[in-house]
Amino acid sequence: MTATQARPAPMTRGYRFELVKLLSQWRVRLLLLVCWIAPAAFVAAVSQQSMLPTDTVFGRWMHATGWSGSLVVLDFACSWALPLLTSLVAGDVFAAEDRLGTWRHLLVAVRSQRRIFVAKSLASLTVILLLVAGLAASGIAGGLLAVGNEPLVGLDGHLLAPADAAGTVLLAWACVLAPTLAFAAVGLLGSVALGRSPMGLLMPALLALVLQLAQLLPLPVAVQLALPSHAFLAWRGLFTSPAQTGPLLIGLVVSLVWAVVAAALAYRLFLRRDFTDLAYDGSGRRVLVTGVVPLAGLVALTFAVVAAVTPAHGSGIERAKLQDSLATVYAHLYRLQARELGRPDVTEARLKTTASCDKGSVRVADEGPGNDWRCVVSWHLPGVDSVGSAIYQLDVTADGRYVADGDGPKEVNGYFQVRTPTGDAPNPLWQFDGDVDLLADTPEGTVHASHASAPARPGNPSWASSRTYRPQNPPPRG
Repeated sequence: MTATQARPAPMTRGYRFELVKLLSQWRVRLLLLVCWIAPAAFVAAVSQQSMLPTDTVFGRWMHATGWSGSLVVLDFACSWALPLLTSLVAGDVFAAEDRLGTWRHLLVAVRSQRRIFVAKSLASLTVILLLVAGLAASGIAGGLLAVGNEPLVGLDGHLLAPADAAGTVLLAWACVLAPTLAFAAVGLLGSVALGRSPMGLLMPALLALVLQLAQLLPLPVAVQLALPSHAFLAWRGLFTSPAQTGPLLIGLVVSLVWAVVAAALAYRLFLRRDFTDLAYDGSGRRVLVTGVVPLAGLVALTFAVVAAVTPAHGSGIERAKLQDSLATVYAHLYRLQARELGRPDVTEARLKTTASCDKGSVRVADEGPGNDWRCVVSWHLPGVDSVGSAIYQLDVTADGRYVADGDGPKEVNGYFQVRTPTGDAPNPLWQFDGDVDLLADTPEGTVHASHASAPARPGNPSWASSRTYRPQNPPPRG
């Protein structure tokens, strides 16, 4: 009689088994409950408060539309929640077998290391997708129920109709799946390489912390685009018109490459592992050789490719691009303020808005991030000879996002509220967010207002219609 070779267990059966094991853990069940309930409660509660998270992108619009609440949740999730979730799920999916000492039983039952790796990877990916779906659905539901399906103001000041806002918000959530997969693959690599050591569980979170610190530095734009976390920021470019698709597409490709490389390294290491050692707790040298060095080389290679195929140079934040972006945002928001005040509508083309910016002093180059940008915005009203102007202080971050803080005149952007026919309303020109396309060509041939342009005074004819909304006894700026 010839011995019959045992067949490996079917892949679908192994996948269901691993998925049930994950979902039976109290930690995973608690994460699912929090992700599907907490965002809705947070958005609904904050939307009813007088103090809004204005330091978060779209946070200042949470009173105006329900879609902004989901984007506030998305911004927080990209910074902390998603890397932490991948640590707790993917970073523990292999290490759990080491802690419990169940590898031999699993190998006997499945009879295929390859199928074990694929089943565990797919099961952890499924749970992560459920967590992300819960964050998105809960944030959207909470905002729509608390505030309503209203138009959303984009990062260039233009209004997105509710249908357009819905599609763009869903697309933004879909775009962050790529960097989430990259961090999940790093979690798999740490779980395989470090065994039952708790450092494997922390690898995605530690990577996120390091990349967060790197994003605060004035790195060249090619280096920023070469990091797997850039897609966590590049989704903001979807909320400009036209959309800033260049950095987003590069970020998605880089994240997917990271996901494939990290997963391949984890797979290769898993197949070479000796499962007879029940006290296996990983090896620092192995992590360095099989994980850190290849991924660092991937960053260097990605940087070289991005620098070669894109017009990226320097920080990507230049005076001309910042002026062009600021003038565009101001023109859109000026029309929004005019509608609030019941004034005649004026198109952006007839306003002829321009901006002139200066960083620091004459000894400082007008480029790069910083909170020392000072800009003067000028515009023309039809039928009025004089030029209106307003002053803004800009805080520009390395990823291209900036916050413009109005510094007068008080009739335009000096106070956070305006007096409308229906009562006080938030002043859209007081503070607003903007976004500079780091890969855009520098605008040429644009005539900008001079630095010597003095802000128009309330007595100027161009402000005749604005006197009606000066707040009475306005509160001091906070």
